[in-house]
Amino acid sequence: MSITPLSLTILSLEQATILPFMTLRLALEGARVIRVEAPPRGDPNRWVGPEVIAGDAGMNAYFLPNNLGKEAITLNLGSRAGQALLHRLIRELPVDVFATNQRPRSYQKLGIDYETLARLKPDLIWLGITGFGPENDEAAYDPVLQARAGFMELTGEKEGDPMVFGLPMVDLGAGEHAYGQVMKALYHRALSGEGSRIDISMFQSALSWMNSPILLSQSLGQPTTRHGNTHPFFAPASVYPTADGYLYLAVGNDRQWAAIADLPDFAHLTQDGYSRNAGRIADVEALNRQIAAITRGRNTAAWVETFKALGVPAAGVNTLPDVCADPLLAGRMVRATDPRSGLEIAIPPPPVIPAQLQEQGLRAAFPPRLGEHNAAIFGSLGLDAAQLAAEGVI
Repeated sequence: MSITPLSLTILSLEQATILPFMTLRLALEGARVIRVEAPPRGDPNRWVGPEVIAGDAGMNAYFLPNNLGKEAITLNLGSRAGQALLHRLIRELPVDVFATNQRPRSYQKLGIDYETLARLKPDLIWLGITGFGPENDEAAYDPVLQARAGFMELTGEKEGDPMVFGLPMVDLGAGEHAYGQVMKALYHRALSGEGSRIDISMFQSALSWMNSPILLSQSLGQPTTRHGNTHPFFAPASVYPTADGYLYLAVGNDRQWAAIADLPDFAHLTQDGYSRNAGRIADVEALNRQIAAITRGRNTAAWVETFKALGVPAAGVNTLPDVCADPLLAGRMVRATDPRSGLEIAIPPPPVIPAQLQEQGLRAAFPPRLGEHNAAIFGSLGLDAAQLAAEGVI
């Protein structure tokens, strides 16, 4: 399956991770994504992480991954002239989707509120991503939402401290939810000609992943908390040491366990109490200790092949170099080369690789420098970027 290139223009007042991650998907699918940043420093993420291009300020490591394939302009929305220019861009480019992850109190002050922009272009799709919805101006970052939505209560060792997940899952999840709602709004516009307002709450997005733990806790009164690498309902399902690393083994039914128990190394675990999942769960700590003693005897690859042959899901706990060497990823990375320095960077592809991206050899434009496209984009409106800069508009 391939995705038809998106003949769309997205104007995105974006910063940090959540919205740039979402618009990256659109850019890789062929949409024109123009990121709007405030002068003089733009997106704070430009300055986070190591400087990877010597002497090239504002192109630090943390900024690069979510901004391939985009254009970038600067615009001082604190000025009337800057707001007027934004409104002109929306009318004249023209813009299909306007997106922002500014706090709600900034909408009217910056001239980006839905009512103002919809008057300019009635079929505009307007997207606002906030921490807790448009009626709440509370500041929010991913780990704060992980804490508030219960993610941290479910992450970590059973007797240990709550932990933040290793990826910004609230940012990424809300970005995916925003992407889906934009697709829905585009379909609605294609049928009706009408624009839409979309408000994504990071908190509501995070809570939507919590169906199982909330139902178990609130409806059934079952304690639900951290359980480390194990699964609360299936055993064995955990990380086990091997001769050269770690293995995750996940037994999902009694048939799979029976196949494992037929292996010579596991013969002593064929006791009746372990033949059913309930028995294995009841004695899970002792069972896991016994399995760990077995798995230490061979290397990870050997165990993976053994379990694969039995139809039992298992995988080595890969390092990031291991992940990038996986044959399912190694030849499918999306790459971008900086025309100035020659630096090449790579990211994983989207879940479904668009036909246009395939035709481009899985290559995208290098992430834009701050204001890199000012001259081209404002010039297309007959304006002089240098003059606009001198006037403090961009």
